[in-house]
Amino acid sequence: MKSNRLNLRKKVFTMVAIFAMLMTATSVFAISPEEEEQQIDTLNHVLLRGSVEDMDNGDPLAFATIAIEGSNIATVSNSKGDFSLKVPKEMTNEKIRISFIGYEKKYVPVTAFKQGRHIVELKMITVPLVEVSVFPSDPNLLIRAVLNRRNENYLTDPTKMTAFYRETIKKGWSYVSLSEAVVEVFKHSYDNPREDRVKLEIGRKSTDYDKLDTLAFKLQGGPYTATMLDIMKDPYLLFDHEMIDYYNFKISNITRIEDRTIYVLSFEQKSNVRIPLFYGKLYIDTQNLAVTRAIFNMNTEDKDEVARMFIRKKPFGARVFPTEASYIVNYRQNDDGKWYFGYSRGQASFKVKWRKKLFNTNYHTTLEMAVTDWEVTDDKPFRGSDRLKMNAIMEDEVSGFSDPDFWGDYNVIEPEQPIESVIKKINRKLSKVED
Repeated sequence: MKSNRLNLRKKVFTMVAIFAMLMTATSVFAISPEEEEQQIDTLNHVLLRGSVEDMDNGDPLAFATIAIEGSNIATVSNSKGDFSLKVPKEMTNEKIRISFIGYEKKYVPVTAFKQGRHIVELKMITVPLVEVSVFPSDPNLLIRAVLNRRNENYLTDPTKMTAFYRETIKKGWSYVSLSEAVVEVFKHSYDNPREDRVKLEIGRKSTDYDKLDTLAFKLQGGPYTATMLDIMKDPYLLFDHEMIDYYNFKISNITRIEDRTIYVLSFEQKSNVRIPLFYGKLYIDTQNLAVTRAIFNMNTEDKDEVARMFIRKKPFGARVFPTEASYIVNYRQNDDGKWYFGYSRGQASFKVKWRKKLFNTNYHTTLEMAVTDWEVTDDKPFRGSDRLKMNAIMEDEVSGFSDPDFWGDYNVIEPEQPIESVIKKINRKLSKVED
């Protein structure tokens, strides 16, 4: 039994290590980039901008998938439902497919965006009561079947993916750091245990100097953190066959995505398990038993134990512990019915208590990655000299840029308004200094 507990502890430490924090007493930051100018039309592509909303109440639909029909080019909406998508000129006659779990998918022609920003309204799906009868009788057998069919349901060839990555750090409600990058990801097939490899293509960062104090937060792992959230590539990061017994499972709902019926499988750690684990929901395709989406949180009740998992380094005199850690991963399906990693997002909040100081400081960190294009490849994984290190800190890998066409033809995740405001504010300051 003691050996099992040690095994479990090691696995959980591996999982949360992908969201590790480095806390140091000093920090050096590069200057912020100029605000990117959005070009509606360029030599190579057309930029489409819009938002995804609920048809009935107008609520934004966060992290919806927006894709060019008949291609692997895609992006996701941000937490406010906004999105931008660069469509190659030769594909402007195609339609844009917008999908979201629990809603009817919608096709919008590229020409609909010519009048400016386009609002896409999706209709919520009501699943007929007759379909509720397809509930499996044993949720534990369902999750075991999901793991057993992993190699059948997901890509069986190595792929080279283009992805947009962003990480932010907020002190209180104010952004203090922003790093963005376009990366190439070499992903081995899902039956290959080898880890993904990441190569930096282009990146930038910005920092609001006025918000910095003597403590600097840094995210360790960068884009590797986002790729490791692919729980079907590395199922042991959440739970594998051995760890299933530490959880309670329950089929809590049924819904649809892309005309497919989906089980909603809820899970939480058993009350007698003392090591902090996870709780959340898996969205499972009823036809092939593939996980299409996962939303989960870490149990942070044992603050000291969770702090040991997350914090890699901290200054003397500071007590730091996580107050929240949440994760999302979405999968997409190709024309052959195989699923693949499409989007991941991780958020963590930390409270810093300083010795002999009255007030605490709260930090909020977010990272996300959206796969914007991919193709099957016969190439070998990136060489050591070309790829990012597993413990890389993105903030240390990139610097500020002022090129208005910085992203070129790459698709990126639409920034939220507060992020845009921070960049504009810093740019105004930099312009005054240069004048």
